[in-house]
Amino acid sequence: MTAKNNADPEDSPLGVLDDAASVDTAGIGILGGTAQVRVTLPAEEDDDLADDGVVDGEVGIDLIVDDVTLPAAPKPVLDAPRLDEVIDAVVVEEPVVADSVPEEPVPAAEPAADLVAEEEEAAARFLAKAGADRAEVPAAKPARAPQAPVQKETTMPEADDKPVASAPARPAPRTDVALTAKRLGELGESARESADLLTSDRLLDPHRVAKPEPEGGWSHLLYTLSGRRLNIGDGRRARERKELTARIAAPLAGGARFVPVLSRKGGVGKTTVTALLGMALADAREDRVIAVDANPDRGTLADRVQRAQHGKSVRDLVRIRDDVRGFHDISAIVARDATRLDVLASDADPRVAEAFSDDDYRDVADVAAHYYSLVLTDTGTGIVHSVMSATLDLADQIVIVSGLSVDEARLASETLTWLESNGYAQQARDAIVVLNQSTPGTPLVRLGELQAHFASRARSVVRVPYDPQIAAGGTIVFANLLPETRKAARELAALLVEGLRAKAA
Repeated sequence: MTAKNNADPEDSPLGVLDDAASVDTAGIGILGGTAQVRVTLPAEEDDDLADDGVVDGEVGIDLIVDDVTLPAAPKPVLDAPRLDEVIDAVVVEEPVVADSVPEEPVPAAEPAADLVAEEEEAAARFLAKAGADRAEVPAAKPARAPQAPVQKETTMPEADDKPVASAPARPAPRTDVALTAKRLGELGESARESADLLTSDRLLDPHRVAKPEPEGGWSHLLYTLSGRRLNIGDGRRARERKELTARIAAPLAGGARFVPVLSRKGGVGKTTVTALLGMALADAREDRVIAVDANPDRGTLADRVQRAQHGKSVRDLVRIRDDVRGFHDISAIVARDATRLDVLASDADPRVAEAFSDDDYRDVADVAAHYYSLVLTDTGTGIVHSVMSATLDLADQIVIVSGLSVDEARLASETLTWLESNGYAQQARDAIVVLNQSTPGTPLVRLGELQAHFASRARSVVRVPYDPQIAAGGTIVFANLLPETRKAARELAALLVEGLRAKAA
C-alpha cells in the first residue's frame, strides 16, 4: 500500500513516516504480514543514496516478505539506524515475468528473537522521525536476518541452520534391495544358454590340462626320453589320421541312409569294397552300421568278415520281420566283426528255389532302418536283377566299383550311363567311383587318364591299392591291412559321409 504526504499520522494503526528526521536517519517499521511499501521523499533534500534508486525525486522500494507473525513492535527510540542499513535488511525480488509458471512458495525459517526485536526497534525509530509521509503497511515480517550486499533473489537457509516451520520432515526412503532367485523360464532369450555350451574348451584352462601321449615316431621318442615332460604333439601322419577319423565320425541327422555298391561285371571287387567301406565306417563312428548281402545268387560278403557260426541269413530276417521287438532280435541273426560292423548274409542253401526278391529286400530295409544309421548293400552282379529296383529307389548315395582294365573301366562308365538314362541322373552325378586294383604290380592302364574320365562324370574317385590279405580271398581283418589300404578305405568312408551330409543340408 502507498503512503501519502497529506495523510494524518495518527490515522494509521500500522505505522507513520516522520518528516522531522532526515533521510539519513530514516527507518522502516514492519508490523506483520506481507506488504509492499512505497516511500515518497522530498525532491529538494539531498541524501547519500545512489542515483540508481532515484527517479524524478522518488525512491521506489518493493518489499516481499513471507507471511510470518511477529510480536507487537516496541515503542520507538531516538537513535535510528541509517536508511542504507535498513535497506540491506530488505530482500528485493525481481519482477515476475508473465509467461513464467509461478512456483509454490516455500515456508521460510523462523528468525531469531533478538534479530526480530532489533529490526522492530529500528523501524519504530524511522517512523517516529520521518513524519512527513505516511505509509500504510499490512502486517509483514522479514524472512531472514540482515545480509550485505543486497540480494536480488531470495535463497532458503540451510536445514541445519534454522528449523523449517512448515510440514514435518518425511522419513528417508528405504534403500534395501531384495535379492530373489530367477528360474530358467524367467530369463530373457538373449541371456539363456543351453548345456551344450559348457564345453571343455570353454571351461578348462589349456595351460593346466595335460596333453595326451603323442603319437608318431620322433614325437613319442622325445616324450619318452624327457621323462614325459616334453610333449610336442602328434606327428604328421597321426594328425592326418585323426583328421580323417573326424570326417568319418561326423554326425548324420535324420533316419537311416542306404548306400548300394554296384558293378556290371563280376570279379572287380564289389564285395571287397563293401566290406572295406563298412569296416572303415564302423571303426570310426559311434552309431550302428550294417552291410546286407542282397545278391540273389549266393553272395560271399559274410565270408569276408569274422562270421558267427549260427547259419542265419536275410531269409531268417524276412521270416521274423513282424516279430522283431528290439535290437536283440536282430543281433541273433547278424554277424559282427572286430570293427563292430554287422553283416547280414545272403541265403546259402542251394535247395531254396525262390531267389531273394525285390519285396524281400524292402522288408529287410524296413527292419534295418529302425536300428541302423547306415545300411550298405552288396547288390550282386549286374544292375537288372530282381533286387536292383528296390535298391536304387532307396539309395541315398551310390558307389560304383571298377577294375583296372579297359573292359572293366568301360563297363563301369556304362553303368553311369544306364543310371542317367533310367531316372537316376542325380545319383549318377553324386556317385563315388572306386578303382580297385586286384592284381599286384603296376597296372597296365594309365591311372591318371582313368581318374580324369570318371571325375568328369561322378563326384569323387578313390583308388584302392593291391593288398595280399584281400587277394587271398579269406576273412578280412581291418587292423591287419596295409596302411595304404586302410587309408584308402577310410578316405572312401569320409567322402561318403560328406556326400550324405551335403544332401541333408
